[in-house]
Amino acid sequence: MKKKIMKLLKIMISCFCLVFFIFLCLNFYVIGRTKNQIKENVSLENIDAILVLGAGIRGKNPSPMLEDRLKAAISLYEKNNNIKIIMSGDHKRDDYNEVQVMKNYAIKNGVPSEHVFMDHAGFSSYESLYRAKEIFGVKKIVIVTQKYHLYRALYIAKKLGLEAYGVASNPRNYAGQTKREIRESLARIKDFFKCILKPEPTYLGKAISLSASGDLTND
Repeated sequence: MKKKIMKLLKIMISCFCLVFFIFLCLNFYVIGRTKNQIKENVSLENIDAILVLGAGIRGKNPSPMLEDRLKAAISLYEKNNNIKIIMSGDHKRDDYNEVQVMKNYAIKNGVPSEHVFMDHAGFSSYESLYRAKEIFGVKKIVIVTQKYHLYRALYIAKKLGLEAYGVASNPRNYAGQTKREIRESLARIKDFFKCILKPEPTYLGKAISLSASGDLTND
């Protein structure tokens, strides 16, 4: 009996080590494939849009992480005020409108309303990028989010056939970042396989031209 238990224990440890090795390899692969796409000074020439990924709101205000993403996107916009911004986030419920808070923040900081498009069904990074391509017709994009998140977002974009560059928005430390890093490492594995299967997002819908007014996406 003791020999059987020891044998079973060895098998379990071996399986755990194998899974952990695969976990590390896939994370390093995703990071390695995209780290050169993260730029401090990105060229906006021939860029279709700036994509800002949602990160939670507090009432009518963006969370600290989301505010930093918005500030970075607005700074980019000021370098080329003909470019359009896509705010992609969660608006599943009437009482939680992430993208409207994002758009309001941009408008208050000088971005014209017609230059800000809202993707109300950006429920995940994968869905935000899928919809950016299929709904808004982007081919070349700049993604704005924190650096730890950029690797996955850029990997998804690459696998969906987009030419993408990333601008990191981490001017400060955030509470609970260690937990976010752990969740993100798991999310990279999830989206690695999702990018193989390429499922459709929760919602698609009619195409929206970025040459039109962003006010077409208002509630």
